[in-house]
Amino acid sequence: METSRIAVEAGLRALMLRGLAGDAAAHCELLAALAQLLRGYHGRRLGGNVADAEDLVQESLIAVHERRHTYDPSQPFTAWAYAVARHKLIDHLRRQRLRTTLPLDDFEDMFAAADDHTARDAMRDVATLLSQLPPAQSAAIRLTRIEGYSIEEAAASTGQSTSSIKVGVHRGLKKLAKLLGTEGGSP
Repeated sequence: METSRIAVEAGLRALMLRGLAGDAAAHCELLAALAQLLRGYHGRRLGGNVADAEDLVQESLIAVHERRHTYDPSQPFTAWAYAVARHKLIDHLRRQRLRTTLPLDDFEDMFAAADDHTARDAMRDVATLLSQLPPAQSAAIRLTRIEGYSIEEAAASTGQSTSSIKVGVHRGLKKLAKLLGTEGGSP
């Protein structure tokens, strides 16, 4: 399931980038593929009202087409497309003057692609920052601030004293703050 979601994201993103570069056939293929996803998205949220769902699909596709210049290629495409579709859904519900409550679980597909990329990016950024610290400071921060170990557990794990762990965390965070340009605040 996760692999297919990643493949769909990669395929749609590639079509979007080709379309932005002037490939009209890729843009048409993107809109056709996106229409299939949006039919399911809007259909689930409108409780099977096929006519309204199809209208929303068309409105969403038009909005994607008209706003394609706002897409940031460094971000996941599906998250951007679902955000456009969500705004069209909200506009529709306002026009209908309906107040519906949708469980947060229904929005899982909107955020899944963005969450995957965001988590990977964050882990890579943290690893890059920690690699710039001395190993003892990096280990102290990783164990206490990221993995949630207590000072005593971190000391036992590394063979250092509790005061060494405390000093390592303090000095490491201070150096990270300096690297990030947030001296005086917490990183």
